[in-house]
Amino acid sequence: MGGKVLTVTSGKGGVGKTTTTANLAVALAATGDKVVCLDADIGLRNLDVVMGLENRIVYDLVDIVEGRARLRQAMIKDKRLPELYLIPAAQTRDKAAVSPTDMIKLCNELRNEVDWILVDSPAGIERGFRNAVAPADQVLIVTNPEVSAVRDADRIVGLLEAEEKGPGHLIINRLKPEMVKRGDMLSTEDVLDILAIPLIGVVPEDEGILVSSNRGAPAAMDERSRAGQAFRDVARRLKGEDVPFPSLDDNKSFFQRLAARFTRAS
Repeated sequence: MGGKVLTVTSGKGGVGKTTTTANLAVALAATGDKVVCLDADIGLRNLDVVMGLENRIVYDLVDIVEGRARLRQAMIKDKRLPELYLIPAAQTRDKAAVSPTDMIKLCNELRNEVDWILVDSPAGIERGFRNAVAPADQVLIVTNPEVSAVRDADRIVGLLEAEEKGPGHLIINRLKPEMVKRGDMLSTEDVLDILAIPLIGVVPEDEGILVSSNRGAPAAMDERSRAGQAFRDVARRLKGEDVPFPSLDDNKSFFQRLAARFTRAS
């Protein structure tokens, strides 16, 4: 079949979608798989900064689509992980410059080159979202455990079903167990009850994420990072491994209750 296309999306901005894309790409490439990140957020690219590749851009996604660059010319190779590449978004064009058909054609060409194509979708439900999900074999929906983010994620779940790309798999990002205990944040169970889609990752709040993003060194590269470990666990689940959900705090039953029920989701 060739490479697998994985689209990372969200209902609203600011939930960590681009950070998730970069970290999963790093985690998969660290296992020896060949990975290309494709930034579909035309006009608002950020994936290159999070990956530390912003100074090496010559060609972008629109250059490929419009025939000014060949696929390999636009693929920026990461210096730290030889199996990791980026195709950046165009910064001076709008989302209408690329169509869903263009994305399918491009990803089909990439399938012959790599093991994974990770598409960083724009937030929301407009043209950019349709472009990003069109070639997807699997969609990851990123949300924070807060009411507005989960409500917007629920809308994405419905759209994916309408596009016959569902049900999608869920990553809950920036979970704070101490806030959940106090009743000030939705629990993992709350989010799953609302969205009713398979869980594939829970990423704890980690101040190091901001630092790593600013440095262009995703947290999955840091063996000491709890968030980085969570992203590495998601990557293993994507590859078919049965990885339990660890406890994020001293209450060891907090995620162990979920393990038996949801590790099969991958």
